[in-house]
Amino acid sequence: MTATVEGIWGSAWKRLRRDRVGMVSLVVVALFGVMVLLAATGLVAGDWQRERGVANAPPTFMGPATATELSGIAPPTGPNVDLSDVDPLAPRYKEWAERAAQFEHADIERAATLPFGADRLGRDVLAKAVQGAKISVFVGVLAAVVATAIGTVLGALAGFFGGKVGDFLEWVYNVFTSIPGILLIFAFAAVAGRGMHSVVLILGLAGWTGIYRLVRAEFLKHSVREYVRAAEAIGASTTSRMFRHILPNISHVLLVQLSVHVVGFIKAEVILSYLGLGVAVDEVSWGTMLSEAQSELILGHWWQLAAATIFMAVFVTAFSLFTDALRDALDPKLRGLE
Repeated sequence: MTATVEGIWGSAWKRLRRDRVGMVSLVVVALFGVMVLLAATGLVAGDWQRERGVANAPPTFMGPATATELSGIAPPTGPNVDLSDVDPLAPRYKEWAERAAQFEHADIERAATLPFGADRLGRDVLAKAVQGAKISVFVGVLAAVVATAIGTVLGALAGFFGGKVGDFLEWVYNVFTSIPGILLIFAFAAVAGRGMHSVVLILGLAGWTGIYRLVRAEFLKHSVREYVRAAEAIGASTTSRMFRHILPNISHVLLVQLSVHVVGFIKAEVILSYLGLGVAVDEVSWGTMLSEAQSELILGHWWQLAAATIFMAVFVTAFSLFTDALRDALDPKLRGLE
């Protein structure tokens, strides 16, 4: 059995190495993993709440902005335009800017530009995107593990035992699938409240049904095969037959489903945080960055939206491509052709 398992995973790794897109995606995902670990330990982006630049400082390639641009005020211009007619407060803008500069703390130097710009509080957008990756990726991975564990256990029980146990679990499955997923998530969110751990619990409880269906079908198919019957004949217990004989033979299905759910749950966390049902107010994720960017975008400050979108798009795309490559590498049909 050990040699067989090693052969399966060894051949899958060989096929994965031949897939250039899959290997590049694996490298990108690994880099994000390292970044998340460094952010979790505080070595990177640990001071993301620090005011490093002036409010709404633009990205470096745009150069420093004027006081009017930073404030989001774009008065009309033209040879015949009198700003005092358009806005009675226009003559006071320069005076207010000079007075505000006098109140700047002398011991805090705020940059006029930052690599990815600054938000309305002067916090580095790049540091927020890195710190947001820690929350979003952690939530996606952990919630996928919770959903996979629930779906695997319930699917194994339903598929192996059948009968009344299978009928009851099928009823539970039908109840969950009869409710639209987004409404189910909102219902759990209303009960669990905000916070990273609440989001993990919400997504895990709402996302196990697809895995349950696949695992149940696999256990129904494998429970009557010769190797399981032979294990029963030599006195193997029910638990041993379920989790030592059948489960390793369907591990490729679980691994692929886990990868797919990671991508889906990262998107779900972003939506929940965007709607104000995600992480706590003192934490940052890609979803909270997108939520904050709404008011900034109206004033023409687009860099926080761009940073969160780019980080999320790169990770989700790389993880999706890696999932496709992993599915091909673990496909038993392709393994049988070698």
